[in-house]
Amino acid sequence: MYKKVPIDMYPMDFAVSLSNVTKTYTQWQRDNTARGLVKNLIKPEKKTITALDDVSFVIQRGEIVAYAGPNGAGKSTTMKLLGGMLLPDSGNISVLSMSPQKQRIALMKRIGILFGNRTELWWDHPVIQSFEWKKVVWGIPDEIYKKNLDMVIELLEIGALLKTFARELSLGQRMRADLAMMLLHSPEVILLDEPTLGLDVVAKRQMIDFLKRINKENGVTIIVTSHDMDDLEEMAERILMISSGKIAFDGSFDQLRSITGNLTRVNVTMEKGYIPQINNCKLLSSNNGLFEYDVDLAKIPVRDLLSQLSNCQGVRDVEIKKAPIEQVIAGLYRNWSSGN
Repeated sequence: MYKKVPIDMYPMDFAVSLSNVTKTYTQWQRDNTARGLVKNLIKPEKKTITALDDVSFVIQRGEIVAYAGPNGAGKSTTMKLLGGMLLPDSGNISVLSMSPQKQRIALMKRIGILFGNRTELWWDHPVIQSFEWKKVVWGIPDEIYKKNLDMVIELLEIGALLKTFARELSLGQRMRADLAMMLLHSPEVILLDEPTLGLDVVAKRQMIDFLKRINKENGVTIIVTSHDMDDLEEMAERILMISSGKIAFDGSFDQLRSITGNLTRVNVTMEKGYIPQINNCKLLSSNNGLFEYDVDLAKIPVRDLLSQLSNCQGVRDVEIKKAPIEQVIAGLYRNWSSGN
């Protein structure tokens, strides 16, 4: 499914490069039985977990790349390695031509990191005070700070939140404020780990539109993880998928769909009393004359599908659309977990 490309074959104008990176963790095993407790004291048992296994990829400047995989696949570990919060066991990492291991302070001035389940806002202070603290500590020039503050206030609609204590913000408001704070120093690369976690539809839309805008207008490189595949597909053109610590897929969402059999959804609206008869299609639901089918266009060409529908009596409308990316991903996860 995935063909590894040697790093030296990529163009040199890249924002992020991982070359043969491996990262392992040691987990101490515990047994709470009486016999197990004695064993833990005499000869503790430990287990080695391989989070990343010889991982290599390159991300060009100005790309938005989705980074996806099952829980425990190695997504957050990768983000922490890129930000210098963890060190690899082996391999090389480069972000903006700098080493996160050796040049972390210099690198942090040029990148931004946001974890959806954490905040850097001062909990018992107004939001604006956190922003001003960052300006001073990071040494952001007045002109850049004012320009970026005005931008995030307008585009993220946080003007009314600046004097509000962080602890009083809703989840969506806090995420917007955290994103705004992350952008105050004009990062060239931003790493987003579950940025839409727990957000409602409106807050998600605001977040996604903003990220696409700063990518288009400012050329910001964005690497984003999420369990919401629809969000990822809307943001990114390229998706990197990791499974059991290895890169399992690197390509476009259309290519991802093609390797699963080109799954498609077909909605057929019928006149009252009529039921469509379509072969080689799986009926998913029927309600008040609307019938939804799951179709694999690799098994039944569009021409044959339309021919069948044209011979059905009572057809009022037909809608053909791509299967939700969630369905595609779920199928891949099942295959990976079964070793296929």
